[in-house]
Amino acid sequence: MSASDGRLKSAQFRREREDTWRQLETLVDRVEAEGLKSLSAVELNRLPALYQGAVSSLSVARAISLDKSLLDYLTALAGRAYLCVYGSKRPVAAAFADFFRRRFPAAVRRQGGFVAVALAFLLLGILTGFHLTRADPERYYSFVGEEMAQGRTPASSTEELRDILYHGDSGSALTLFASFLFTHNARIGLLCFAVGFAAGVPVPYLLFINGLTLGAMAALYHARGLGFEFWAWILPHGVTELLAIVLCAAGGLALGFCLIFPGRHTRLRNLALRGREAALLAAGSVALFFCAALLEGFFRQMVQSLPVRGAVAGLSLAAWTGYFLFAGREGRPWRPGR
Repeated sequence: MSASDGRLKSAQFRREREDTWRQLETLVDRVEAEGLKSLSAVELNRLPALYQGAVSSLSVARAISLDKSLLDYLTALAGRAYLCVYGSKRPVAAAFADFFRRRFPAAVRRQGGFVAVALAFLLLGILTGFHLTRADPERYYSFVGEEMAQGRTPASSTEELRDILYHGDSGSALTLFASFLFTHNARIGLLCFAVGFAAGVPVPYLLFINGLTLGAMAALYHARGLGFEFWAWILPHGVTELLAIVLCAAGGLALGFCLIFPGRHTRLRNLALRGREAALLAAGSVALFFCAALLEGFFRQMVQSLPVRGAVAGLSLAAWTGYFLFAGREGRPWRPGR
């Protein structure tokens, strides 16, 4: 092919596609100057298509050996567009806020079926532990470990049990007990998530066992006429704490479901596709565990009023319910991999 033929072919190639390159260049200039937020929804959808078009043009240009200036232009344009499409970075604070404002609650809603199953097993454990301990108080020792009991046993007097509710911890002991509960409950929750890789089979067992402990303690206090005081003591932090465990367990069940029912993908491929969203539940739950530890270690012991405790528990339940039902519904829906 002669030089004149090459220039003619290059000019024709440029004329047929130059309009889309200019559109891409305009969008890239704006993104580099002002960020992705400067683009409209239509332009955001158009950007990846224009980028793919530029990459395709570059591939064709190389294959038919067009002139060097055109190849250099397309190479530079494709490189800049790639960074705009795949390399855009948000500030850490913005990414953190977006996670809790949109991604986390949206993931919980999408995994609502697994959340319901996890909650059902936890409640079943609580009810079972309550009724078995009410029928035979000696079963309490099988359900509640010594470290968790903290001196609360059927051998304790009613006054001792009441005193533990109101004056059991003080000073630096509040911080130590909060740290213990954070570690214990976070370990249970994250273990529920981790065993999802074992097809999710151990998750219901872990939830049920954790529920047995709470149900047995509730039965102990109920038998002494302190049932209301016990729940007022537990629920201000317990609503958040139990929710965190349930969400971790839901993530574990979701992982197990991916492995058992991979669909048209291989199991590893399906785990890669779906496991990321399940991990969002565990990541968000860590923040819930931290909030619960603060309430357990400080608020619960400092606030003795039963009506105030009950109000905080009710507000916590309403706030979390509203958050997971409605937060992040505005704007574009998030999907794994976005």
